[in-house]
Amino acid sequence: MCGIAAIVTGVCIIGSNPYKETKEGLTSEAKKEYGSVLLTIDDLKPALLRRGPDHLASRKVIVQLGPGTLVETSVDQVDQSQSPCCFGKTAKSNTSPLETCIQDVGVEEMQSTAQLDFIGAMLQLRGLVPVSQPLEDASGNLLVYNGEIFGGINIADDSNDLQVLLHELEISCSSDCLDFHMNGSCKSELGKSIPDILSAIKGPWAFIYWQERSKTMWFGRDAFGRRSILVHWPTCTDSRLILSSVSPPSYAKNYSGSGSSKNGLDNQMANEVTNSTHENSYWQELPCGIYSLVLKSSSEKHFMKKGPFGVVQKHKWTDPLLTKIISWDRSLLDPKIEPDIPIHTDKRPLPSDSLTVHSAFAQKVLSALRRSVMRRTKMNSIFQTSVKQLRDKEMAPVAILFSGGLDSMILAALLDQCLNPQYIVDLLNVSFDGQLAPDRVSARLGVIELQKIAPMRRWRLVEIDASLFNLTKEIKHVMSLIHPANTYMDLNIGIALWFAAGGDGWVDGKICNFLQEDQDRYKYKSKARVLLVGSGADEQCAGYGRHRTKYKHGGWLALHEEMRLDMHRIWKRNLGRDDRLISDNGKEARFPFLDEEVIQTLLEIPLWGIANLDEPVGKGDKKILREVTTYMKL
Repeated sequence: MCGIAAIVTGVCIIGSNPYKETKEGLTSEAKKEYGSVLLTIDDLKPALLRRGPDHLASRKVIVQLGPGTLVETSVDQVDQSQSPCCFGKTAKSNTSPLETCIQDVGVEEMQSTAQLDFIGAMLQLRGLVPVSQPLEDASGNLLVYNGEIFGGINIADDSNDLQVLLHELEISCSSDCLDFHMNGSCKSELGKSIPDILSAIKGPWAFIYWQERSKTMWFGRDAFGRRSILVHWPTCTDSRLILSSVSPPSYAKNYSGSGSSKNGLDNQMANEVTNSTHENSYWQELPCGIYSLVLKSSSEKHFMKKGPFGVVQKHKWTDPLLTKIISWDRSLLDPKIEPDIPIHTDKRPLPSDSLTVHSAFAQKVLSALRRSVMRRTKMNSIFQTSVKQLRDKEMAPVAILFSGGLDSMILAALLDQCLNPQYIVDLLNVSFDGQLAPDRVSARLGVIELQKIAPMRRWRLVEIDASLFNLTKEIKHVMSLIHPANTYMDLNIGIALWFAAGGDGWVDGKICNFLQEDQDRYKYKSKARVLLVGSGADEQCAGYGRHRTKYKHGGWLALHEEMRLDMHRIWKRNLGRDDRLISDNGKEARFPFLDEEVIQTLLEIPLWGIANLDEPVGKGDKKILREVTTYMKL
């Protein structure tokens, strides 16, 4: 997990803001809220550092523009008495990223320059050698990246994703050889386009990339939005384009107050949530996709002022398989129209009887999930080195957000099959009602069940107790993380996720199959940097109550449309928010149910093989996953 950000200054952005705003930019209430002081790199640093505690750095790119053309000025051409850095090059800054490189340049020169600041924080989980970002190559390209590459690009066990991706991008086509009207594909035979490279990646990602030779900034997030990236589109109040993994607290106040009850919020906090509005939002979730900002200059009369401008364009995904699973179309919806059709896994027809067919469905899903967990928990060299350095026999490199329910039990059982038996597995469970909370009761029962099917594994249930009362400071912090999400439901979910990811709780030795220093109950804080989360299971397997309602009133087609809607909006409603909450603790969330192969596998199964909502709650919903557990002895 990493924190990334970029600020584009001095550029008139064209075709950027799809959101409504007043003629004055933000509303008058927003202006009053944010004040006249603009957001700075130093405002972003603390929030990004919490996401990437291993290293934080920044780079500055200043591009000088001539009339109608881009002019790159080398250091030898710059009057050293006027400026400590060179135009068109990158200036390193690890301490004071806002130390200006153009402090002595006159007003006229200032109007002809564009400034781009890149910030990157690292939580390194892969590679032998420590890597920092922003990372620069020999061609002057810069990359800040937050993600994991599980496929599509070959990553050796001793390599780091950031370095490999930067190399792939360096040898890609530049924007001037792209056919922007043909899905961003490369017209040259010399190499792949940037959309080609990113579309091929299997795994979660968000990125910002400066391509020096074409003077283009690329940015975006994966097709399902599994990594957070927020955008401030230019307004008359703040004309800069700003991207960031997370919002600083002072720029995250826009709550609408819709949703569930206040649940213990004090009056002052409740009023703060209720009285603010979504119209005041400084940030928006960046929609999934790949974007480019090409810097140009113009002296055209129709521009309000001479100087640099940039055209923002969104590019289409170029990988056919990715495009298919994004559309989330399922050919077999209604059993009254289509009979049970077996899945052909090895070109041999399967028996057509219903029991055998559904057994094949479950085994296929189980295999895909197992591979997904394996990809997300593979111990790379730096991970193993870190464990050895700690010399801690109680080390748990991977943890699970654990309720004891169906999804987390499946993930726990699969993790046991994929992780070296020497490691403990931390099961993180949060409760706001002590031992009486349903999730606490089911978590304790779940541990007992896991001990039966995997007695050699040391399972450590970390019981994290919290109260919604007297948490004013924590609630304000969580409110800044869920921004721009704006409901009480978001806040309630956010508090639980944030506390759970923190991993600071108690271990009851009586229910664990090992003890620490003969203590029955002891304080413990999980050091796991990778957290497995069950997000995506309910959306894909009809696990929500609204799915049952849609099915009741509209049948199989209505159910399918509701599930597809859930998958198409999961980036905005869930994943960006959850990524910010979990990573704020210096942890990386990984979502096995949202693996590309798992999504594809579930879509190949007839909808009636996924769920049977004619059956009672707890049986017909997520039917396919319940069948998976039978092969795991759960």
